[in-house]
Amino acid sequence: MDTLQGIINEIENDSRNRTYTERGIHPLFQIHPKAKVLIIGQAPGQKTEAAGHLFHDVSGKKLMGWLGVDDKTFYGEEVAILPMDFYFPGKGKSGDKAPRAFICKTYHPRLLKLMPDVDLTLLIGQYAVKRYLKEKMKRNLTETVRAYREYLPDVMPLVHPSPLNFRWQGKNPWFAEEVIPALQKRVAEVLR
Repeated sequence: MDTLQGIINEIENDSRNRTYTERGIHPLFQIHPKAKVLIIGQAPGQKTEAAGHLFHDVSGKKLMGWLGVDDKTFYGEEVAILPMDFYFPGKGKSGDKAPRAFICKTYHPRLLKLMPDVDLTLLIGQYAVKRYLKEKMKRNLTETVRAYREYLPDVMPLVHPSPLNFRWQGKNPWFAEEVIPALQKRVAEVLR
């Protein structure tokens, strides 16, 4: 059976991650065998990678508010964070590049096996939603998030809590009115 350290070593020695390892950058994720809530998000941004700490920014504070938890709970043993890529994939023409698909395909299944008690998986952003919901995804991310009830009690799709999505939230008031209270209720049930 895989161990967490064994998987980390393999990730760091994967030739596709060589440029990161050579610069002393470690894979970013937060795995706990006692985790009950799993957050599957996008790839770390450049600032996050430099800081070496996931969601330690404005987006993280917003996400903690959405979940109704404090820093201690968010970074504690009951919450795990598994990005779609464990490294910053670089800048593209209109923002960050997409997460590298091999990370999720190769390493997610093995890391998920180390967390047998996860009761709620939060899929944040289009990459996580597309990968994990597959044909169950609606026409787009907005419609998928709006249909959140169809995926409960085990899964909940969400938009990214980035300040860049504040305009989206303004156009979709149902998110704050319906989705956030349902999310907080489900998180509270799971973490009870």
